[in-house]
Amino acid sequence: DLVTVFAPLCCGVLSSSTQVATIYPQDPALPIGSSLTATCSVNPDHGVHAGSLYWTLNGKRLPSSTYSILSPTVLSVTLPRLSGSRQRSGDNLVCHNSGGHVLAGSCIYVGMPPEKPMDLTCWSRNTKDLTCRWAPGGQGETFIKTRYTLKYKLRWYGREKECEDYSAGEPYTCYIPRDLALFTPYEIWVEASNQLGTATSDIIYLDILDVVTTDPPTDVTVSRVGDLEDQLTVRWGTPPALKDFLFQAKYQIRYRLEESSDWKVVDDVGNQTSCRLAGLRPGTVYFVQVRCNPVGILGSRKAGIWSDWSHPTAASTPHSERLLTGSCDSKVGQQNSTLRRDLKQFFGWVRKHAYGCSGMSIKLYDQWRVWLQKSHKTRNQVLQGDKS
Repeated sequence: DLVTVFAPLCCGVLSSSTQVATIYPQDPALPIGSSLTATCSVNPDHGVHAGSLYWTLNGKRLPSSTYSILSPTVLSVTLPRLSGSRQRSGDNLVCHNSGGHVLAGSCIYVGMPPEKPMDLTCWSRNTKDLTCRWAPGGQGETFIKTRYTLKYKLRWYGREKECEDYSAGEPYTCYIPRDLALFTPYEIWVEASNQLGTATSDIIYLDILDVVTTDPPTDVTVSRVGDLEDQLTVRWGTPPALKDFLFQAKYQIRYRLEESSDWKVVDDVGNQTSCRLAGLRPGTVYFVQVRCNPVGILGSRKAGIWSDWSHPTAASTPHSERLLTGSCDSKVGQQNSTLRRDLKQFFGWVRKHAYGCSGMSIKLYDQWRVWLQKSHKTRNQVLQGDKS
């Protein structure tokens, strides 16, 4: 009676105090649609006949019709028209004795060679680093583990380097944190490789200054323009990391009503750091954001890359005096009175909950709305209780 001490450690790896059996081929890599014939050869010293053995693939027993006894100690199995591996670490092909004990194992890698990576783009935040992103070629699915390597070098001199930080949280992205040259173009490309082949993207040529993006503008404030009921003034600070270089930078503003998800964009802000929004709705809360494009930085002639939008900042326009004094509709007056009271409550609530933040986020405003609804509900319940 053969008692084994085999235990699978990972695909195709077994541990044992003695060599009982071997599988050939060991850990093959095959294109999808291929057929494979594998053999399990048992050590004759153990007295195990090939006819008592059986095979499993990923834990499922294979039919005996696929077996052939090649000798008293050798059993083969044929797997026709193989599909792509179910897991990137490979499929487990295992040889067992009649008692179910594992005698030997092999990993089968069935997939496709990688295709040429596509759409390689890069950007630099504040000229200090470089992030590149690409898309896998074709369908992107090779069924087996495929390694992507971003490589770069100075165009006319310098040695080839490999990007090492692929932990940006997004697939097919790599981050180069430092030691980048300015005013000198780079060659950048991506190589894809697996056990079935390799593929290389087109080379892109870029100067760091041509792909710069900044941090979002800082210190964004939104304020009323006196008693003008349809206007707000937006002011912001130049992104600090590039403050001394943004001579031709462009800015964009976008704003929306509190009850809307549709943003309106102001494109013609130019290089100024303030703008007056006009034609707004009186007595209304608006959310405003600003972003920067470092066009022309240090002499670059490229269009530039827009930064992320700044943290949302909120402000309200004044109420319309015509509605407050010239309307005979008592409901309108009541609505404006309610809005004024709610806004007063809101800004008082912000002072207690904003923890010193100068800006006001949409999330904070939504929190206040929930608090306000709960307060109204509680007050209504109390009033109903008094009436009863």
